[in-house]
Amino acid sequence: MAIFFLCVAALILGYVVYGALVDRIFGSDPDRTPPALAQTDGVDFVPMSTWKVALVQLLNIAGVGPIFGPILGALYGPAALVWIVIGSIFAGGVHDYFSGMLSMRHRGDSIPEIVGFSLGNFMKQFMRAFSVILLLLVGIVFVSAPAQLLTDLTGVGMPVLVAVIFGYYFIATILPVDKIIGRLYPIFGFCLVFMAVSLISTLIIKGYHFYPQRTLSNLNPHDLPMWPLIFITIACGAISGFHATQSPLMARCLTNERYGRRVFYGSMIMEGIIALIWATLAMSFFNNPQELSGMLTDGGPATVVNHISPTLLGKAGGILAIVGVVFLPISSGDTAFRSARLIIADFMNMSQKENIKRLMIAVPLFVVGFIVSKTDFSIIWRYFGWANQTLATITLWTAAVYLSDLKKFHWIASIPAAFMTSVVVTFLFYSQIGFGMSITVATGLGVAAAVACSILFIRRAANPVNASAGA
Repeated sequence: MAIFFLCVAALILGYVVYGALVDRIFGSDPDRTPPALAQTDGVDFVPMSTWKVALVQLLNIAGVGPIFGPILGALYGPAALVWIVIGSIFAGGVHDYFSGMLSMRHRGDSIPEIVGFSLGNFMKQFMRAFSVILLLLVGIVFVSAPAQLLTDLTGVGMPVLVAVIFGYYFIATILPVDKIIGRLYPIFGFCLVFMAVSLISTLIIKGYHFYPQRTLSNLNPHDLPMWPLIFITIACGAISGFHATQSPLMARCLTNERYGRRVFYGSMIMEGIIALIWATLAMSFFNNPQELSGMLTDGGPATVVNHISPTLLGKAGGILAIVGVVFLPISSGDTAFRSARLIIADFMNMSQKENIKRLMIAVPLFVVGFIVSKTDFSIIWRYFGWANQTLATITLWTAAVYLSDLKKFHWIASIPAAFMTSVVVTFLFYSQIGFGMSITVATGLGVAAAVACSILFIRRAANPVNASAGA
């Protein structure tokens, strides 16, 4: 139990100390007029209270990532806790902060526009396509996951629930941000926190032994290597590129830069705590990774949630907990499609104030999403994991270039960017969805890629450009 609370304390300390350092290096300016006030349009640029923005941001970035990912990551043992803590503080928090604050500095632009400013027009065009594809994958994943949970809970057929969720996503995507998202998601955010705290508190009260196997050795029952898989598996609970597509949504609603650390960095830390709770539940509720693996084989992480929640909280509490978990993917799925709409609108230079223009983008977007949703869910999830962390890597390099161009301390972004480069390249060459090479060769190529990118970055840092824009 002490290990769990030490990890929570480390995350909170990370927010207080390292989050403040990141904010100071960036140089948030409370006197700067934010996009929410300068470009108010009543649809996407809508000033909202800080506490609402913070809770909506948490719901937007969470999805099933800080639950399903840590449950799968628990198969590796307590080493998963180390990545959640270190990743959230030094990688995910930095990533989310810069994706939000750079959007505020650039008129609420989406992540492809921000990347293009620092890394050039080619990367901007690449990121436009890459981001929309990733967001479609996220939206589809976050249709299937809650539909499966609701099917288990209610007995209603999966196709019916998929249709209902798609319908809700469409409505939430085209309505002004304050009509559904701004009103309901703060309530859902409270439910999310309540659910997580209730489960871990009950685990303590009922006397479960925390982390029966206390070792940092790889405990994966399938002999899968910890490197680089754990860094892909536990994404949203440590660092996730999907967050970079969501932060600009709230950058268009935040009324002062002084709250950037609280909203962007703070939400990542809160998500890290949620991930820590679910990893702890998965490791402590089951006697060993083999038992957890057996439950996962029966039905995946959703089955684990359905089993743990009612066992700890009883039938009524279990239903509330499961419903809380359902809110997570739904509240991220609709904003995934919303982000895709805005990225396409930026590319087409099309105002989104008029209903007809929002429909012109949303309708074909959802048609494509529905077609892709017919693909095998497991295949979509495998590609999503790699694409997600690749986007996070690019966003970190963007932040590093931004800081270096302004002669600021770029290491807070460039070090995690280099690390994540080695992760995604190693995974690409090792995984069966990639080139299927040996882990030794794949690791060598991953490290080489990280070194090469670092050299290119250092050369760029020696000759900064765009040093004044967006400062």
